[in-house]
Amino acid sequence: MKRWVLSVTAGLVGAIVFPTLSVCGEETVTLPAGSTLHVRLTTTLSTRTNQNGDPFTGRVIEPVISNGVEVVPAGSILEGRVAFVKEPGRVKGVGEMRLVAETITTPEDVRYSISAGLEDARGAEGARVKDEEGTIKGPSSKKGDVIATGVGAGVGAGVGAIGAGGTGALYGAGIGAAVMGIRSLFKRGKDIILPQGTELTFVVSRTTTAKKLPSPADPPSE
Repeated sequence: MKRWVLSVTAGLVGAIVFPTLSVCGEETVTLPAGSTLHVRLTTTLSTRTNQNGDPFTGRVIEPVISNGVEVVPAGSILEGRVAFVKEPGRVKGVGEMRLVAETITTPEDVRYSISAGLEDARGAEGARVKDEEGTIKGPSSKKGDVIATGVGAGVGAGVGAIGAGGTGALYGAGIGAAVMGIRSLFKRGKDIILPQGTELTFVVSRTTTAKKLPSPADPPSE
């Protein structure tokens, strides 16, 4: 009799506990380290207009599959912030920008808090990812400055030649180069511009487990 009572009691406990665990298991999803996130920017970022801490968003364009399960569907929203901005210098140096991904929310309201590094940026003119921290380095303007200085020297030489022959051409070339050189001192380098639609690739650096966000219709948990 006692053995029967214990068996029934164990069955009741199992019926209560194990379905609950099963439901909880269905409410959690794991995004493993090393997962690649292909994201299309839905905001525009620039070294000219953005500052440290500014938010940005992007839309996942390729699903993430883990063990045959779609853990991040296409259409999920990635949110992050600008962690570092360096404007291009007037004399030397190029612009730099670092983006940090912080959360992903799926269309089913599953949210991940993530740590992911930027690996690639496509669609931004002249910009490239330069290190493991995901720092984007802007385009260099040195070539353009050299060409501009050469053009200035040529124009000066032409004017000098007209005015004073060969010697005048030499003086004119020097004046033209000097003018263009001074002008370049007051000219900023090219800004990094990541327009809306730029495709970014992030790599998840540590495994994270997400939970389904409660909907307004769900009863509050005790």
